[in-house]
Amino acid sequence: MNLTNFDLNLFVVFDAIYTERNLTRAGQIIGITQPAVSNALSRLRDAFDDQLFIRNAQGMMPTPFAQSIIGDVRDAIKLLRSSIERQENFDPSTAEISLRISMSDRTSFGLLPALYELLSTRAPNMQLLHHQVKRRDNVKELATGSVDLVIDAPLTHDPMVKHTKLYEANYALGVSKNHPLASLEQIDLEQFLNLRFVEVSSRRNGLTPIDLELGKLGKTRNIVTRTQHYLPIRRLVSQSELAIVTPATDIELMGLARIDLPIKVASLEAHLYWHETMDHNPVNIWFRELVLEAMKSLNKPL
Repeated sequence: MNLTNFDLNLFVVFDAIYTERNLTRAGQIIGITQPAVSNALSRLRDAFDDQLFIRNAQGMMPTPFAQSIIGDVRDAIKLLRSSIERQENFDPSTAEISLRISMSDRTSFGLLPALYELLSTRAPNMQLLHHQVKRRDNVKELATGSVDLVIDAPLTHDPMVKHTKLYEANYALGVSKNHPLASLEQIDLEQFLNLRFVEVSSRRNGLTPIDLELGKLGKTRNIVTRTQHYLPIRRLVSQSELAIVTPATDIELMGLARIDLPIKVASLEAHLYWHETMDHNPVNIWFRELVLEAMKSLNKPL
């Protein structure tokens, strides 16, 4: 049986007939007419290729197959009803659920601590699960409910995915506070090109916004280290002559000296995404508002 085109309401009818052994009473329990129950039973028989219920003097008696699936059907109905009740009576202070969000290592560097601080006081029983979904899988992961929210660049245009702008950040140059150039507010292009850089990117290779702008000038910078993770960067840059080009707030969070770039670079923009089916879901709404509040609590965009 293919569930894609199967009306799950038929399981409710199945359970009612099994309980009452009578089509009329089954209809009264679930609020539909006896002909509607008969129609539903016919569809169930076609779907399962089994009579399911056979009429005799005691009423509509279940077949062996119907008896074999009633437990699973009732468990499924109970689970669905429980899920609906949890959504309708959602109280973050007592809810015991998992919230799943996909975002880059760079975004989580500042946002994850802010999110945890809010959750620990407002929803102490909730679990926050974070991992980064590949960009090409964003829509699929949201549609299947594998993640509740995604934070990513504004590149997704699927009509079933809703989004709002989360932040826009300007790039700057970060170096150790002991670096010879640390006292400067801005450096020229020649000084910039003489630096040795560490680059953080979720991709294994590819040009960054600063590299694209340098390319227009026929220039390239010396990237000696490339990594996907922000965790080692603070120690790496603060204890060496290496430099990093990253959003200005990241530089402040890492305790590095900030220097303005010698050329103009397009700012980094990220959006918060969720699936349309979750647009009015109270848990998802609450989670979205929490992310927006956590971002605002950082005072400056990441």
